[in-house]
Amino acid sequence: MSFYAGIDFGTSGARLAVIDAEAHLCSQASRTFGTVAESELLDCWQDTLFSLLGDIDRAERQRLRAIAINGTSSTVLLCNAAGQPVTTPLLYNDARGASEVDTLRQLFLQALYTNARGQQIVLSATSSLVKLLWWSRQSVFSQARYLQHQADWLGFLLHGQLGMSDYHNSLKLGYDVANLRYPDWLTDLAIAPLLPRVVAPGMPIGTVQPAIAKRFTLPSDCQVCAGTTDSIAAFLASGAAQPGEAVTSLGSTLVLKLLSQTPVENNAHGIYSHRLGDRWLVGGASNTGGAVLQQFFTPAELVDLSDRIPVAQTSPFDYYPLTQPGERFPVNDPHLLPCLEPRPADPVAFLHGLLESMARIEAEGYRLLQALGATPLQQVYTAGGGARNAAWTALRLRQLGVPVKRSQQPDAAYGTALLTMTAFTGRQSL
Repeated sequence: MSFYAGIDFGTSGARLAVIDAEAHLCSQASRTFGTVAESELLDCWQDTLFSLLGDIDRAERQRLRAIAINGTSSTVLLCNAAGQPVTTPLLYNDARGASEVDTLRQLFLQALYTNARGQQIVLSATSSLVKLLWWSRQSVFSQARYLQHQADWLGFLLHGQLGMSDYHNSLKLGYDVANLRYPDWLTDLAIAPLLPRVVAPGMPIGTVQPAIAKRFTLPSDCQVCAGTTDSIAAFLASGAAQPGEAVTSLGSTLVLKLLSQTPVENNAHGIYSHRLGDRWLVGGASNTGGAVLQQFFTPAELVDLSDRIPVAQTSPFDYYPLTQPGERFPVNDPHLLPCLEPRPADPVAFLHGLLESMARIEAEGYRLLQALGATPLQQVYTAGGGARNAAWTALRLRQLGVPVKRSQQPDAAYGTALLTMTAFTGRQSL
């Protein structure tokens, strides 16, 4: 029997799932990051990756056929020619390169004017491409030879091949997922030599390095595959399979993915479409979500207070819950201010208002996707830690007006393992 491993690197921790060729979940493991300084992130990620590999049952490790890793979208770093990082990572929500959005917009508009090929690009203050443009103006850029997404760099630690990525992670780097190429206007820029070679998610990149195979008693022919993003992995794990079905990932942020027959692109609202076979995952990512809740409540308080929310009543509070200024979707505004006032003395009422406001943002996002041409919403699966909150689910059900259910497999790691297994067995996950 062969086994396939998927590893999910999220914002607060990492998870491992091992499945067999019939997609049965065989084992799981997880690690939380805790508070990690920016300068220690890479060490934390590497230690976590190796720790999770060591958690796999020895018998499964010895028959592990392939591994793939997902990471947070637009979390990137620069490496030198030897693969050593020359920067600390810029995380998914880092907007220090916001001033480059106008530069990118002008480059893109000029390309359209000259009839250059290419689809819409993600004009976001936190996109991978904006971060690369910002880095190109920093002194450290002269040392850099490769841009690596989080999933790319972690995969490199296993297979040792630099400059490789997948077209899910690379969408926000300007990669044209419709034509499977970088557009000409992008390859003409001075940053082009740092762009990774892009392959399909789940495609084998190379075998594990001998030292890794020996350390973890892995087969010498165990393949390391191209990864994906955390939200797409969550979609794959959900069980959603028909156009009109969607997945909302309720983690530190709120991410919407709607399976559609047609793509939708709209930079004004932070909407983009990922390729998924011959269909499209249309959606966007809001900066609201669990990270805001963690600012005000402990995990135990969230459980206790949520149980006391009168879910049949509509909260009178209309918040826009953010941890800091800046939003990506359904409003694409890097300067949007959080709205967390007025704050009632009753913590139950405050939490009710926060959860209901997040539910409104989610519903507004799905309405917008449909208004712009996506397949009409039929059902929403829920992934992430927020899926366990019954009160939040009830509030969302009222706002969305369609059935809401938990994903068949709640962990994105399972979706990444499924992606890997599908590449080897031909078994369709959708």
